[in-house]
Parts: sequence; structure tokens; C-alpha cells
Amino acid sequence: MSAQQRKASLMRGATYASVATASGLILLKVVAWQITDSVALLSSLIDSLLDAAASIMTLFAVRHSLTPADSNHRFGHGKIESLSALAQAGLVAGSGLFLIAESISRLITPQQPEHGTWGIGVMLVSIVATLGLTSFQRYVVHHTKSIAIGADALHYLSDLLMNAAVILALVLSIYLGWTLADPIIALGIAAILLRSAWKIARQSLDILMDHELPDVDRQRILDTVRAHSNVLGVHDLKTRSSGQQDFIQLHLEIDGSMSLYRAHAIADTIEAELQTLYPGAEVIIHQDPHILSEETQVYGDEDGRTAPK
Repeated sequence: MSAQQRKASLMRGATYASVATASGLILLKVVAWQITDSVALLSSLIDSLLDAAASIMTLFAVRHSLTPADSNHRFGHGKIESLSALAQAGLVAGSGLFLIAESISRLITPQQPEHGTWGIGVMLVSIVATLGLTSFQRYVVHHTKSIAIGADALHYLSDLLMNAAVILALVLSIYLGWTLADPIIALGIAAILLRSAWKIARQSLDILMDHELPDVDRQRILDTVRAHSNVLGVHDLKTRSSGQQDFIQLHLEIDGSMSLYRAHAIADTIEAELQTLYPGAEVIIHQDPHILSEETQVYGDEDGRTAPK
């Protein structure tokens, strides 16, 4: 199995595991909410419903993103992952706002949850299931850099805190008589949901707007290129990512008297090294005579970005 096939298999496995986990937790939480009538548990149920919708969305997005490039999509279909993640951010934000409204209503008219043991038991099961899923998702994201699965993992991680908060709300409300603890903790959960939605949206927009790779990656690319003795300079470095694929473009400055064959061989060597550092990356290298690069009206600054002379 090739590296790309292994990545595809991991990504598909993560989406199936996500859908299965969300579906099972929904059934458990529906029963627990009906028994306890806890708004904090209702918030967890709403989040699980959105998790299931987002997970199904991620499943189809990942499947489409793995479709090879075609004549109409020369750069592949990776950006659909970012669109899926952006839609997930909207779902998470919507659930947070709904929960705020529900919590305010319970603050105005306090209501005591019932049968807390059921709710606590369901939350403990949820924590165990979510821990298993997020561990697998983190493993997949580490090996594939999938933004859609990363977004899915992010709000499942927030679920861990949410489930613990629901347990605390039930204990305080039912066993200690602090009725307002239920809606107050639900408000805190809503804040966590809104924060997660913002993180997911910001990361997705960076990809959709062709944001540069992080500075540490850009410096790593420049250091790799400049390590070659035949390279006299590098400028106009441009980077971006789309799904799990990175794109790297740069201008290589070499001795103008060098043969075309030799210059091409040097560029091929550097391209292979960059693809080793960034597997699956598309690398485009333009060769410039060094003396011409010095005379041109565009030059590269220290980190490879371009600026007018």
C-alpha cells in the first residue's frame, strides 16, 4: 500500500468512526435527557446531533477530496475539506446560540433536573467513547493533515469538557440543590462551542484564501534550498495548501553560464528533497541566472517574499 493510499484509508476510517460514535451517543443522550430533563444534558444532546451532521458532512467531503485531479480541477479537490469545516463551524455556532437562549430561559425559571444517576452514567460512557474517537482522529490528522477531520476532532475535544461539565451540573443541581448550576454551566458550554466554531472557521478561511504555510515551514523550505552549493539565491517563494496537499513555488538563482541540463538536474534534486519533507506536495521551481536576478526589478527579501526594488 502506497503512502497516499494509506492516508486515504486512514481518513475514510476516521469519518466512519466519527459517524458511528455520534450516532450511538445520540441514542443514549435522548434517553438520558427524557429521564433527567437537564438543560445541561440537553446541550450535550444538541451537540451530539450536530456532531452527527458534521461527521456525515465530513465523510462525503473527505471522499470527494480524495478524488484525483481532473481536467476541470487541475489542483485536485482538496478545498472541499475546508468548505466542509466552514459549514461545521456554522453548525457549532448555531448550537451555541441556541443553548444560550435555552440557558437564559432556565435562569429566569429555574427547574430541578431529575434522576441524575442516569445522566451521569450516560456522560461517563460519552467521555470514554469520545476519548477513543479523538485519539484515533489525532493520529489520522498527524499523518494526513486533513483539515476536515481536524475540525471534526476539535469539536469532539470540546465535547470532553462539555461532558465533564454536564456531570458537574447534575451533581450540583440534584445532590447539592444548586438549581442554577445547570443553566450556568450550560452557558459556559455555549461559550466553548462558540470559541471552537471561531477556531474552525478561521483555519478553514486561511485554506480557502490560499494563506501561506506557517513561517517555520517557509524557513525550512528556504534552508533546504540554500543548503545546495550550486544555489546562489532564492526568491519569490509562494506556498499554500489545499486539503492534505501542499503547493510550493519558488525562483532558483544559479550560475547563468551553467548548461540547461545541469540547471534542470539541480532543480530536480531540490524538488525531490522538498517532496520528501512535504510528501504529496506539488513543487514548481523556476531557474533564473543569478546576474539577471540581481538586475531585475523584483527581488526576494530575507524570507523569500517579493517586494518592489
